[in-house]
Amino acid sequence: MITAPVRPHGGTLVDLLATSDRADELRKLALEWPSWVLTPRQLCDLELLGNGAFSPLRGFLDSADYESVCTAMRLADGTLWPIPITLDVGADVASQLELGQSLSLRDPEGVLRGVIEVSELFVPDRYAEAAAVFGTSEPAHPGAATLYRTNPYCVAGRLEIVAPPEHYDHRALRHTPAELRAEFARRGWQRIVAFNTRNPMHRAHVELTRRAAADAGAAVLLHPVVGVTVPGDIDHFTRVRCYQAVLPSYPNCGAMLSLLPLAMRMGGPREALWHAIIRQNYGATHFIVGRDHAGPASRADGSPFYAPYAAQELLARHAKELDIVPLAYGELVYSPDQDAFLPAAEVPEGGESWSISGSEQRRRLVTGEDLPEWFTPPEIAAELRRRYPPRQRQGFTILFTGLSGAGKSTVANVLRIKLLEHGGRQVTLLDGDVVRHHLSSELGFSREHRDLNVRRVGFVASEITRNGGAALCALIAPFSEPRREVRQMVEAVGGFVLVHVATGIDVCEQRDRKGLYAKARAGNLPGFTGVSDPYEVPDDAEIVVDTAEESAGEAADRILAHLTEQGYFRA
Repeated sequence: MITAPVRPHGGTLVDLLATSDRADELRKLALEWPSWVLTPRQLCDLELLGNGAFSPLRGFLDSADYESVCTAMRLADGTLWPIPITLDVGADVASQLELGQSLSLRDPEGVLRGVIEVSELFVPDRYAEAAAVFGTSEPAHPGAATLYRTNPYCVAGRLEIVAPPEHYDHRALRHTPAELRAEFARRGWQRIVAFNTRNPMHRAHVELTRRAAADAGAAVLLHPVVGVTVPGDIDHFTRVRCYQAVLPSYPNCGAMLSLLPLAMRMGGPREALWHAIIRQNYGATHFIVGRDHAGPASRADGSPFYAPYAAQELLARHAKELDIVPLAYGELVYSPDQDAFLPAAEVPEGGESWSISGSEQRRRLVTGEDLPEWFTPPEIAAELRRRYPPRQRQGFTILFTGLSGAGKSTVANVLRIKLLEHGGRQVTLLDGDVVRHHLSSELGFSREHRDLNVRRVGFVASEITRNGGAALCALIAPFSEPRREVRQMVEAVGGFVLVHVATGIDVCEQRDRKGLYAKARAGNLPGFTGVSDPYEVPDDAEIVVDTAEESAGEAADRILAHLTEQGYFRA
């Protein structure tokens, strides 16, 4: 057991909530001010700024704090803070703002959530931020990719919260830092070890938290992230039911569940330090730091973004500045010989050990494979299976990508007919030309608008997939990043197959009934994919089709065979 003295349950909490009278006054005044509709991430940040979870921050960072946090993990006054919290807005709103003016902050339904009195407008260098905060500027890192999609201007100034974001789910499990501290006092808990997760808990997690509680002589706070996580993560409704299912496994009611509306950045070591500061604000005295804490999926070549224990090393270096004790643990593996979980280093030489990662768990859920009982308790497996039915009952999306004239629409339509003939699912064809007419008629053909069109189609396809249907999307989709985003959106709710229709440009030009290639080569059609604009060849396509070498029917049969092989249809 750790014998270090109990540390204070955090310091003084920042409270930015306006009084009732002041909130009423701001609602009237805000009708005359410019407004900004907060993104999901900004709503999470606003809530945690307002209730003190981000103490000592008193608002979104100004340029001095922002630069200092990026370069030194400290606010301009030297206070330890590792993650930039900024309010990015579009150029149309920024152009309406002057220093000293107020900006209304509203949720997507138009409800006034906060007001910021503008003291500064600045333009951040998001690539430099990504390199400093995430250790990489690669778009494959989800935190960096998110940064590159943010708006160009940042607003700083005095922040007042008019009404915190309202949650209608699991209200009894949502606590502010002050409420959670009070609950610990009511229960008589002096030592509390907090556990951060964005995945369903499995047996190794339960064993890890039990060990930490025993080591610290503490009760357990399960504090899962239920704000913005990562595309492909299991929804928090399912996860909460799983957390509730494991609570009785902790002895003597020495555990409680509380939900954290945090927008994760997947920032590895820096994010682990940030998580610790947040948990000390909530009143925890100890914090579990696992292997590769808050690390994203690996790079395309399979290498990790962060060293396995980099997060633990960073927290160890800053432990003296924290009001919370970091507890570092290595990987736990299952020993079938001992029927128990052990640290990997303690497995006897020559002994067998088994492990399953969170990613592998999600893969097994999607494919319908068994979740072994040694890894997933039966009560959790039952909840997960409610959310992830067998593949024969799952929806899926097929994204056809390729040059104009490659045969995408033809193959997609043939496949549509074959799927309808097979039966069992509603089938929707989202053809590029039709989508442009009905869904994206106001968009042009700039890089930004092309990407937006692909994301729109991806969103529609993901909703079709979520509801058990089959979405067939025939788009040029020339750029890798939007295609990757669509894959992530869809794979969070069902199956995804990328089909590269790789018909050569010479064949595509010969087929061109509209004369588009000729116009492009004459310079009369700028930004035309394959002529004056690039096409990024997919390196992640499940199926490659060349309609100069095989008929549309043959290509559709190959895709249908792949779907059958993957379990979407009976052989």
